[in-house]
Amino acid sequence: MAAEGGPTEGRIAEDRTTDGHAAPRVVVGVDGSAESVGALKWAADYAAATGATVTAVLSWHYPAAVGTAPVGVAPKAVSDEVRDHMEQTLEKALSEAFGTATPDNVTTKLAYGHPAPVLVDESRQADLLVVGHRGHGAFTGMLVGSVSMHCVTNAACPVVVVRGRA
Repeated sequence: MAAEGGPTEGRIAEDRTTDGHAAPRVVVGVDGSAESVGALKWAADYAAATGATVTAVLSWHYPAAVGTAPVGVAPKAVSDEVRDHMEQTLEKALSEAFGTATPDNVTTKLAYGHPAPVLVDESRQADLLVVGHRGHGAFTGMLVGSVSMHCVTNAACPVVVVRGRA
């Protein structure tokens, strides 16, 4: 497992199926919720059955309740602390999904931005996008969260919405 910029980034393009074709790419949205861990497990099972690679994407952004987000404005110490927290959230999701043995075909990516447009953007280079039915931002009682609904209606590839928890 490696975060963006790590030793396995870019490896996806090199993965091949046994007949020499590029391996399908599955992108899964992860936010640390039990639903996203369930989506990660589903994506890994699908990848194992199809020879695909999995990229677990966690996106984050500063809330913009009172104006635009302070991209590049936050002090370095704050940005570093937030990024460390996001990396820990991603690591925790991986360990909940796979224990101590993350499969070799699973890589990770941290991205800045709201999860919905980040995942839709990632879908442009994916064969399948997988999301949980709702994450941390879900309103109680919603059957499908706003991020999953945005992905279903805007993604450039097929989308699987995984119901239930890990």
